[in-house]
Amino acid sequence: MKYLLKGGTVISGSDTLKADVLIEDEIIKEVGTKIPEEDATVIDVVGKYVFPGFIDAHTHFDLEVSGTVTADNFDTGTKAAIVGGTTCVIDFATQNKGETLQEGLDNWHKKADNRSSCDYGFHMAISEWNPHTSEEVPHMFQEGITTFKLYMTYASRVRDGEIYEVLKRIKEYGGIVGVHCENGELIDQLIAEQKRAGNFSPSAHPVSRPACIEAEAINRFLTIAKLVDVPVIVVHLSTKEGFEVIQRAAEKGQKVYVETCPQYLLLDESKYYLPGFESAKYVISPPLRTKEDSECLWKGLKEDKIHTLATDHCSFTLKQKEMGKDDYTKIPNGMPGVETRAAVMYTYGVLEDRISLTQMCKLMAENPAKLYGLYPGKGTVQAGSDADIVVWDPEYQGKITAENQMQNVDYAPFEGYNIKGRPEKVFLRGQLLVEDGKLLKENQGKYISRKRGSL
Repeated sequence: MKYLLKGGTVISGSDTLKADVLIEDEIIKEVGTKIPEEDATVIDVVGKYVFPGFIDAHTHFDLEVSGTVTADNFDTGTKAAIVGGTTCVIDFATQNKGETLQEGLDNWHKKADNRSSCDYGFHMAISEWNPHTSEEVPHMFQEGITTFKLYMTYASRVRDGEIYEVLKRIKEYGGIVGVHCENGELIDQLIAEQKRAGNFSPSAHPVSRPACIEAEAINRFLTIAKLVDVPVIVVHLSTKEGFEVIQRAAEKGQKVYVETCPQYLLLDESKYYLPGFESAKYVISPPLRTKEDSECLWKGLKEDKIHTLATDHCSFTLKQKEMGKDDYTKIPNGMPGVETRAAVMYTYGVLEDRISLTQMCKLMAENPAKLYGLYPGKGTVQAGSDADIVVWDPEYQGKITAENQMQNVDYAPFEGYNIKGRPEKVFLRGQLLVEDGKLLKENQGKYISRKRGSL
């Protein structure tokens, strides 16, 4: 199929350009003016923004956690993603305890292959580091896995010495490691204190995981990374304290890439003091923070000191959350977000001058594509790239509600938020798959084998 998008404003990570875009088959053939219309279906996009398809490099679909499985699998999660303008996700294939990395990867291919409505790749989450796991690392690169995840908390956490060994091993092959930075041992102690005090409600959640817990873990992780002399990623940064630790390291020349999420920009810890069991909706880790933390993160985005904006989409229904009705530590941690990320960032970021249009593109498309080895196939509107395109209608007005979402969840964290702007059309490798909020064709996504990336 051949399409000519005429009269729009093409957005990149550094510029805006009035230009037409010619799509033929799966790729962008030309970006310019006076492109011949012959044989093409012409689409008038005057007054619209033409973004590269957005990339969400932090999702958890079909993940077994806390004795249940996330409400969104690759069927529902990727439908929600592409309707919201995300044409590629990078999910976390997870090596469970006792498994090999290959078994973890095989499990995720079974979950995702032939079931996804946007393109997808995988990070590999390492839960058990041993000589055999180390031997598997080069094969992961052959399988298109060039990024790895470690946890400093939860049952899957790894010790400092293991982080050191993993970083050294991944460095040999030019990959990069992202880490969930919270001090797991201290969290366990603080949880025990809350329970001894008789506090089993969601209000104990932020008390059990204070800002200093994140900052300390980031400092420890960056100390290890400095010893290995390797760039690293801090995922879902939530605190001013943590941001300041990263900036001190960066000022000394250390390469640290930073990701944050809309929930840490737009929601705050007051959500843990709602009546009844409402607060369970917002039990995520790291928890929501203070308005001061949010302001710091917005400033970091504005100053290009935070590099990517993902969702950490990890959804559970209210019934699943009720597993922790009598004990907040049994509430499955996580919330949805893959469907609403672009709308809330445009409305509450771009339109409020907290970030620019080009920064939105950089944070949600160009930078993730570069960092995670997808560029220039993805993350840019230029000749030769995949025709993953979001035609953005800046005049659309609506409201976020649980009733009108595709995410397989019976609540919306941003319930009632007014939004302005949405994807009017979404193309995936040249196919028009979304129009006016409707998914036209399902299961068109394919697995993307990624290269080594850098920013």
